[in-house]
Amino acid sequence: MTASTPFRRVFGMLFWAVLTAFFFANVEIQIEGAAGWAANLPTWRIEHHWLLDIFWGGRAMTGYHAWIFPFIALMFHYPIWFNGSWDWRGECRIMASIMVFWISEDWLWFVLNPAYGLARFNPLDVPWHKHWLGGVPVDYWIYSVVAIVLLWLAERKPRPVAVALSRG
Repeated sequence: MTASTPFRRVFGMLFWAVLTAFFFANVEIQIEGAAGWAANLPTWRIEHHWLLDIFWGGRAMTGYHAWIFPFIALMFHYPIWFNGSWDWRGECRIMASIMVFWISEDWLWFVLNPAYGLARFNPLDVPWHKHWLGGVPVDYWIYSVVAIVLLWLAERKPRPVAVALSRG
């Protein structure tokens, strides 16, 4: 292995996550149009529940999202199940990729959506993102930090294990 292999792996993985996010953002634009967060889709919705505030950023839980989130997670996990090669480092990479995917997909939905664009990417025009910081939803910051930590855990070199030898 060369010294640049981890860098290439991480770069390639992040590129792939953003590329797939680009395609999925376009699919969602075709499905949702200007009505984000499945507002006009024929799906069930739970608008208010204390668990939504903790785990969902205060956003509604919809039947659409109840199915699409696990679908994406399963798709990102497919290679390890197909190859039968699960390990913690790989899981860290996958979870980081899923987070990068969702941040990218959400942002690209606004950038590419003719009904929005960057000019309408703000708390007033995007009421389903309830918490904002620095011009973006708080989720972007949280998931970016978590993704960086997961990638660091996946790519760091293991510490050598100290072994005590006894003379006897």
